[in-house]
Amino acid sequence: MTMSMTPKRRILVVDDEDHIVELLEMSLRQNGFDTVAVRDGLSVHEAAVAHSPDLILLDLMLPGLAGLEACRILRQDPQTAAIPVIMLTAKSEESDKVIGLGIGADDYVTKPFSLRELLARIEAVLRRVRPAATYQGAALLGAALLGAAPPGELLSVGDLSVDIRGHAASLGGESLTLSPTEFSLLSLLASTPGRTVRRADLQRSAGLADGDDSGRSLDVHIRNIRMKLGDDERSSPSIMTVRGIGYSLHA
Repeated sequence: MTMSMTPKRRILVVDDEDHIVELLEMSLRQNGFDTVAVRDGLSVHEAAVAHSPDLILLDLMLPGLAGLEACRILRQDPQTAAIPVIMLTAKSEESDKVIGLGIGADDYVTKPFSLRELLARIEAVLRRVRPAATYQGAALLGAALLGAAPPGELLSVGDLSVDIRGHAASLGGESLTLSPTEFSLLSLLASTPGRTVRRADLQRSAGLADGDDSGRSLDVHIRNIRMKLGDDERSSPSIMTVRGIGYSLHA
């Protein structure tokens, strides 16, 4: 009898420093991942298409093409748009992180980083792209937190439809392109329309770490979702800010 084996999750490592690439590949393989590595920005999209990684670790300072531009190209191509991206950066400027999250990166880690922290971030991001159970769990969490009835697999708020099992969302019949983190957050908000979801619960649902950086990341992800919904409080639906508490989705 042949035993089936679960295929290893594959990480595309993108960095131009050989010692960092070697360290990351060794650590990832020791923790059960398969790895592919490239060392310049021009090779990122080609490698992503060729190897279909489960996640990309993307340094921002790259020869040939900057990491931010490489991320933008990934998000513009339907073949690679849904691949989660964690940015690696030696820069501490807030603007670099905000820009990266704004064009679709799911998380960022600042060099020098702890390998344990990086592995935890990778696992958190990968949980967001697992099949429907992950997003159903987020929706169930929202209902439980606010005492609402358990949601179904298809959520509807105004012109917005969220298909939990299909990991798809549409607005007025037009498909929305959402990163895994954005989809997780929108699923939670759509599960309890009209009710405020606390920031801590949104961060927990999306697998964002605690701390000030995570709070700022949440705000950028919410801003991205707002833009994709129309960035207009008169649109249906709209995300409202409850200052100091959280966010709510209204039809």
